[in-house]
Amino acid sequence: MSLALPAAYSQAALRGLRCRCPRCGEGRLFRTWLKPLERCPVCTLDLTPQRADDFPAYIAMIVTGHLMAPLIIALSKDFHLGPAAMFAILIPLAVAMMIGMLQPAKGTVIATQWWFGMHGFRKERALAAEPEPGESGEAARK
Repeated sequence: MSLALPAAYSQAALRGLRCRCPRCGEGRLFRTWLKPLERCPVCTLDLTPQRADDFPAYIAMIVTGHLMAPLIIALSKDFHLGPAAMFAILIPLAVAMMIGMLQPAKGTVIATQWWFGMHGFRKERALAAEPEPGESGEAARK
C-alpha cells in the first residue's frame, strides 16, 4: 500500500482515470456511478471542492466522436449497409463508449483540479528528497 503523493501530474491523472483518489491512489473516488465520495476512505482527502460539472461529458463526446468518425466512414465506404443497419451498429456502440468513458473522465477532471489546487483544493506536492551531507558536490564543498 503506497500512500505517497504523486510525483507528477500524469501520475495523479492516471489515478483519477482509474477512479482512485488522486492523492493516495488507494481509496475509491466514487460513492455511486458519478457521485464522488465526500472524503477518501484511506487518506481522508476532502473531495467536496470538486467542480467537474459537464466537462467529463464533453470529454466523452469528443473522444467518442473522434473514434466513431473513422468507423462511420469505413462502414459507409467498404460495406453496403442500409441506414437501419448503420444505426443498429453505431448507436449502441456510441452509447456504450459514452457511458464507459464518463466515470474515468470525471475521475481525471477531479484529479486535475486537485493537482493544480483549483476550486478550494489545497495544492500538494511531494517533497523532493534532500541529499545527505557529502552526497552532492555542493554539500561536499561546504
